[in-house]
Amino acid sequence: MPETNPAACKIATDTGIEGRFIAGLFYCLEWNPVPYLMASMSKLTGNSEEVFAERRHRMIERQIVSRGVQDRCVLDAMRTVPRHRFVPSGSIEQAYQDGPLSIGQGQTISQPYIVASMTEHLELTPSSRVLEIGTGCGYQTAVLAEIAAEVVSLEIIEKLHARASELLTGLRYHNIILKHADGSLGWPDLAPYDGIIVTATAPQEPQPLLDQLSDGGRLVIPIGSHHDISQKLWVITRDGQDFSREYLYDVRFVPMTGEIDQ
Repeated sequence: MPETNPAACKIATDTGIEGRFIAGLFYCLEWNPVPYLMASMSKLTGNSEEVFAERRHRMIERQIVSRGVQDRCVLDAMRTVPRHRFVPSGSIEQAYQDGPLSIGQGQTISQPYIVASMTEHLELTPSSRVLEIGTGCGYQTAVLAEIAAEVVSLEIIEKLHARASELLTGLRYHNIILKHADGSLGWPDLAPYDGIIVTATAPQEPQPLLDQLSDGGRLVIPIGSHHDISQKLWVITRDGQDFSREYLYDVRFVPMTGEIDQ
């Protein structure tokens, strides 16, 4: 697991403007996002960080380990990332509960167990490059960044992209590239990826994502109709031009939007 140097870490972002990277600096021309990091920090006083660290420990033991997640790097990442920094200020006290929470824009931060389980099924190593479809609040992104060498994350909702960029910059991650884009198309310019994780339900497997997997790479994705009570979570593994599929369990995610939804 790569170490994070708070003094040196940067986040690379891509706003999509003229297709150029803007490394280490974030520009938002159309919207000034509410700084979730500062809003969250304003709620923390005295030994609150110690209290939240204890809640993370209980979350890991009672919600994650007890359900079978064993990957030590995943557990360490979940123990490290401060989940309460990624939720709206009014939901901080519920940050470590066993369930999803609303983050606005009709989106949610996933249940802690789902974050850990989907990450484990990617089978990441410290040298892995990962593509995340659906940055959301940035929590899953941060968990991935604690394990992998590089995380590329796409978000179709501009306000969420802007908010996550600000938050992850404040937390000083240096191995994340963010882009405001249609995630169903992936990002072929930076492919291939050792792992791809999709945090929204797709009606079918997006072919561009399969094409962007490296040989031996794994795609973890919920598939089904968002009208159904639940969808199926699958892990798809590439072997040359062939793909094997393993059903994991039923889940409930918000629908993927973009070209795949047309």
